[in-house]
Amino acid sequence: MSRHFTLFHAPQSRSTGTLVLVHELKADYTLHVLNMKAGEQRQPEYLAVNPMGKVPAVLHDGALVTEQVAVYLYLADLYPEAGLAPAIGDPLRGPYLRWMAFYGSSFEPALCDRAMKHAPTPPSMCPWGDWDTMLKTITDQLEKGPYLLGEKFTAADVLWGTALTWITAFGLIPKTPAIAAYIERIQARPAYIAATAKDAELVAAQNLPA
Repeated sequence: MSRHFTLFHAPQSRSTGTLVLVHELKADYTLHVLNMKAGEQRQPEYLAVNPMGKVPAVLHDGALVTEQVAVYLYLADLYPEAGLAPAIGDPLRGPYLRWMAFYGSSFEPALCDRAMKHAPTPPSMCPWGDWDTMLKTITDQLEKGPYLLGEKFTAADVLWGTALTWITAFGLIPKTPAIAAYIERIQARPAYIAATAKDAELVAAQNLPA
């Protein structure tokens, strides 16, 4: 089975983290770039790929993968030699899946509610509980450092590190010393530097504001 895949990507979007991941994996892929300013993500051609009109999406050997966390999990498992996904049977596999799922099921929904200034939902009715407990859960883990699984760097750190970069830049959560140090570690990696440089090229090509 070929491991070549197509990554549907838009610069200056959440799929930038996936671009960092494929650089970490040294993956064999084709980049299909969407211009979100031109609304290409809402055109029939892309809606046939992902009816939600969201990026990233991956097409590999006839298998379509959407949803950000699913894309990370799929690609990290597709390239096991990169060591970014603890294997089944590894004691770190469970914690790895935990922090991957926590991002998509708790952190991001809570963040969106917070950013939109939605009234708090009673914790008994809210999938992510309450804001303070949710945020403390992840910040406590980051304070243990240097990565989410201790000394082992994984795809979960690509997800969280790239997300926290823009989240703190917009002031949506405080940039505590632990979060700042974590972001700096991720941004110092060659894959992050290469991927963000590529994204800057794509921004320029689309005449998007930097």
